[in-house]
Amino acid sequence: MTDVEVVRAREHNLKNVSVSIPKKKLVVFTGVSGSGKSSLVFDTIYQEAQRQLIETFSSFARRRLPKISRPDVDEIRNISTAIIIDQKKLGANPRSTVGTVTELYTYLRLLFSRSGEPLTSDSRAFGFNNPYGMCPVCKGIGNELKIDIDALLDYDKSINEGGIRHPHFQPGMASYRVIVASNYFDLDKKLRDFTKDELDKLLYTKKSLVENPMPGQVYRVWYEGVVETIQRRSLSEVGEASVVSSKGLRFYKSQPCKACNGSRINEFARSVKLYGKTIPELVEMEFTELLPWLEKNDNPIAEPILLRMLPIIQNLVDIGVGYLNLNRSTGTLSGGESQRVKMASQLGCDLVDLIYIFDEPTIGLHQKDIGKLVDMLKRLKEKDNSLFVVEHDPQVMQASDWIIDIGPGAGSLGGNIVFEGKYSDLLKSDSITGKMLTQYTINRKERRKLESWLSIKNANIHNLKNLNVEIPTKVFCCITGVAGSGKSTLILDHFARDHPEAIVIDQSPIGRSIRSNPATYTKVFDIIRQEFASATGKSPSLFSFNGAGACPKCKGAGRLQVEMFFLEDVSMTCDECEGHRYRDDVLELKYRGKSIVDVLQMTVTDAIEFFENKEIKRRLSLLEEVGLGYLQLGQEASSLSGGEAQRLKLGRELNKHGNIYILDEPTTGLHMADITKLLHVINRLVDGGNTLIVIEHNLDIIKNADWVIDMGPEGGSKGGEIIALGTPEQVAQSPKSYTGEYLRLVLK
Repeated sequence: MTDVEVVRAREHNLKNVSVSIPKKKLVVFTGVSGSGKSSLVFDTIYQEAQRQLIETFSSFARRRLPKISRPDVDEIRNISTAIIIDQKKLGANPRSTVGTVTELYTYLRLLFSRSGEPLTSDSRAFGFNNPYGMCPVCKGIGNELKIDIDALLDYDKSINEGGIRHPHFQPGMASYRVIVASNYFDLDKKLRDFTKDELDKLLYTKKSLVENPMPGQVYRVWYEGVVETIQRRSLSEVGEASVVSSKGLRFYKSQPCKACNGSRINEFARSVKLYGKTIPELVEMEFTELLPWLEKNDNPIAEPILLRMLPIIQNLVDIGVGYLNLNRSTGTLSGGESQRVKMASQLGCDLVDLIYIFDEPTIGLHQKDIGKLVDMLKRLKEKDNSLFVVEHDPQVMQASDWIIDIGPGAGSLGGNIVFEGKYSDLLKSDSITGKMLTQYTINRKERRKLESWLSIKNANIHNLKNLNVEIPTKVFCCITGVAGSGKSTLILDHFARDHPEAIVIDQSPIGRSIRSNPATYTKVFDIIRQEFASATGKSPSLFSFNGAGACPKCKGAGRLQVEMFFLEDVSMTCDECEGHRYRDDVLELKYRGKSIVDVLQMTVTDAIEFFENKEIKRRLSLLEEVGLGYLQLGQEASSLSGGEAQRLKLGRELNKHGNIYILDEPTTGLHMADITKLLHVINRLVDGGNTLIVIEHNLDIIKNADWVIDMGPEGGSKGGEIIALGTPEQVAQSPKSYTGEYLRLVLK
């Protein structure tokens, strides 16, 4: 069997890596965070597979496809078509649902058009993205956006103090000036003191001419209520959520469409029944309920359609997302859920000899579901496909046919193959991964004393069963449970809402702009620019790519957007600054022999050694402490993974005391060696007097907690309960807890 041969790969930190990767095997790529796994698998192998595939198309087709540059590698031989199954969300389009992306809703429409009562042969009649079937009120969106008055108004402030939070109505803005000119309101009166009539007039007045505008106004004033103005400007006629700007969305709350009750389809489509059930009933069923219901139906007309539907639904159940339903919007799925939905869809693919590339498929999975994931990976392999999996989980490594370990360290200390072979041989190797697999992390012998508590009362959002639970303060508390059990709902939706002072450190991006990077995010770049200014006698703004020193052609972006008119715009490296962002004369100005670009290309670890400034060292040391020493200071924030973005946020918050911290699966993307570092950070935060609440599946983290709240027993409607709580030892003894079952093994 021919291997994929990579010859001298140099992408990012790879140091002329040459490696043979067996095909039609489950190959796991391991190594510490930042070691070069992604550089080899995604940026080299996948990119070259895509480039070569596009080269096979006609010149007409290639002109309409993005041009993919050749990765920095001498040669890659015996490569196949590659499909990447990563953690990128499936898209936030309000019209995209789990049913549409898996094509299950397409089959359901067909099923109703062939077997429903009353009978109609047109499947378009049941399509919410088609004028024939969509609800005429919400146009198939299923919900409507309404202004959230409590989010819009700060009742403790007056209009003059910025009591209307929307930026268009802040003092000095045009809409604020219209309110002033109307002369209708006491601008210094706290909004909480407004009468109902005054508030209604402020918010809901239809556009009308002001009879007696404020004296001195030389123009006619048309006044319109705040809510009326925002809705008119922000929403299109169909009221789609997608047309509201991301900043504006915080002033809205979404609620099911009153006409279709969230089902998205019109009255006729809602009335048709299949074996006594309507589409609105079926799309809200969890897959664990929908599967047995469909299996019971034996109509011969439905049989060929069900033969396509049932395996997909079974795959979704097997992979641990059986708590989802067809109507779930893809924008509400986590990265791990999105990845598992993609994976379940691929199992129905009949193509063979593909290379499937997975990016940490165990993310968000409880230990009990990882075995099901491994089974699914093996099923893909059995179809004569190759599986290249970037993963840290020991269970997946153990199931692999071959392991390639990259390291030994991160960033400039990585980029080499330190081991390749079978799992049994990895355990005997000197690599960091091999050593971590054969040693146990330290169990915290003494649990901190619990002295005070924060209460959660009557929690009933989503699947929560009216929970009352106490969370201990100034200790390390872990929230555990299978995927979909209600962990995030309890903490991120309920507890964080009741405690707005809590610092939530999740995996959302720190910025989508190409101008945001670790140096700007941590504000260490301000100090670095000041250091350059002091050394050169120039202004600090000269060393900002957003300021005076920016390349005049690309305005400091480092790239140029080329408008292609009828095609997608193309982004290309600026030919004047060669992507460096700065004017040439700025690059000639040096600090200790380095230009500002040289510094931005340094890793965090290298910069700590380079700078003498104590505050720069202190801030960057916090990033190194959370395992980000390998990041370049100028790396675009949009290129960071969710786990890296989360640790960057954590690094910025480390020195605060007396706070409530909420961390959402902080081990995402972390090697076992890096989890040890994370435990030091967690203990440092708690020992500093902070309350730490961590949503987590990783057993090395859970077993070191002072208190564990385990949820379940299953996901979705079968979850939402507290199954066990106590110290890790106490939860380990719970007969009903899946978490306890696995804790028993690691606490021995």
